[in-house]
Amino acid sequence: MSLTVTGVEVHDVRFPTSEELDGSDAMNPDPDYSAAYVVLRTNGTAGADGTGEGPAPEGHGFCFTIGRGNDVMAAAIGTLRPHLLGRPVSRTAAGLGALYRELTHDSQLRWLGPEKGVMHMAAGAVVNAAWDLAAKLAGQPVWRFLAGMTPEELVSLVDFRYLTDALTPDEALALLRAAEPGRAERTERLLAEGYPAYTTSPGWLGYDDDKLVRLAREAVADGFTQIKLKVGGDLHDDVRRLALARRAVGPDIRIAVDANQRWDVEGAITWMKALAPYDPYWIEEPTSPDDVLGHAAVRAGQPVKVATGEHIANRVVFKQLLQAGGTDFVQIDAARVAGVNENLAVLLLAAKYGVPVCPHAGGVGLCELVQHLSMFDYVAVSGTWEDRVIEYVDHLHEHFADPAVIRAGRYVTPRAPGFSARMLPASLADHAYPAGPVWRARRTPAPAHRVPEETTR
Repeated sequence: MSLTVTGVEVHDVRFPTSEELDGSDAMNPDPDYSAAYVVLRTNGTAGADGTGEGPAPEGHGFCFTIGRGNDVMAAAIGTLRPHLLGRPVSRTAAGLGALYRELTHDSQLRWLGPEKGVMHMAAGAVVNAAWDLAAKLAGQPVWRFLAGMTPEELVSLVDFRYLTDALTPDEALALLRAAEPGRAERTERLLAEGYPAYTTSPGWLGYDDDKLVRLAREAVADGFTQIKLKVGGDLHDDVRRLALARRAVGPDIRIAVDANQRWDVEGAITWMKALAPYDPYWIEEPTSPDDVLGHAAVRAGQPVKVATGEHIANRVVFKQLLQAGGTDFVQIDAARVAGVNENLAVLLLAAKYGVPVCPHAGGVGLCELVQHLSMFDYVAVSGTWEDRVIEYVDHLHEHFADPAVIRAGRYVTPRAPGFSARMLPASLADHAYPAGPVWRARRTPAPAHRVPEETTR
C-alpha cells in the first residue's frame, strides 16, 4: 500500500508568556508565544518500509506567532489541505522539492504574497512537516537526513528563480562539492561536541535590573560566551542596562543587542554610537527588515556589526541584503520563509558571500527546529562554526517530545528521527486557544478571528 497523507490537523496553540514579560522587546511588549501547528497524518504503519507495529507515521510543523492572529495563520495552513490530502508521502529530494514548488507556486495563493506573509509562512509550516515525516521514515534527524544527500540532490531542492544574478545552480553545486570531503569528520565532531549557542534569556526588555544582572551571571556560569539584550525603548535606560550587563559578565563575554526594527536609519546610527563604549557585539534588526539599503547605511554609519534576518520574508530579500553589504550576520528563521527548502537557498547564498549564519530562535519551538539547519550547514555547506552561534531561550521546551538541550553553552546534537517538532499531546490540549484549560482559567479572551471549522480537525 502506498503511503499517503490522509489527514491535515491544524491547532491554534498559545502560551501566556506575557504574564512574566518573557519575550518582551521594544516593538513587542506583551507577546504570548504561539504556534499555528500542523500534523500530517498518513495511512501507514510504523517503520520506514511501511511495515511493523505501532501508530502511523506523522509529520509535525508549525508557524511561530506572538498571539493575536495565530488563528489567521492556522486558517492559512488549512487552505493548503487540497494540495496534501491523498498525496504520496515525499521521502526523497525530488518529492520534497516538488511539494515545496507546488505550495509556493500556487498561482492563486501567490497573489496574496507573492512569496511573503501569512500564506508563505503557512507553506513553510507544511514543508517543514513534510521534512519531519521524511526524516522519521529515514530513521534520521533532519540535519543528518539533509547532510546525507548528494550535492546534486541538495541543489534540486532550491528554487533559483530570481537568484541567478547572485548564485547560480552551478555555483551552488561547486560550494557543496567543496564541502563534501570533510562531511564525515564534521559529523563526528558535531555529535561529540554539539554546536555553539548564545542566550537571550537575560535580556528581555521587561525585566528589571536585578533580574538582568542575575540572569547574565547565571548564563556565564552555564557556559555561554555570548548573551543578548533587547534595546530600543529608552536610550538612557539602554545605556544603563548595557553598562550593568557588561560589569556583570566582564570584558570577554560577547553582548549582542537587538532593536527589533525599532529605529529609522539615523536613529539607529545615533543610538548605537551611544552604546558603542560598552562593546556590543552586534546590533540586530536596527531598522525595517525590508530596508536593504537602510541596513547597509547603518552598517557603514556606526562601529557595531549588523545582524538581521528573522523577519525577512524570502530568499530574494536575503540575496539583496548580501549583494548590498547590508549585514555581517545572516539570521535565518526556520518558520519564517517557506521551510527547509528556502532556508537551504539562504544558507547557500550566505556561503557564497562568506557571511556567517547565526539563526534566530527566540520563540516557542524555534530552537528545536533551527538547530537542525545550522548543524546541516556546518556538515555540508559552510564547513565551519567559526563566528556562528544559534540563539537559545530557556522556556517552553518542556512542551516538546524531543526538546532542544543545552550543555556548557552548546546545543546537544539531536539524534532522534525527525525535526524535533512534535509537541506533546497534553500541551496541545491544555494550551488550545481559546477553549483549552490554560486559557479558560484566565479572563475571557478577546474575540478571535473566525476559523473555518475544518481547519481545526
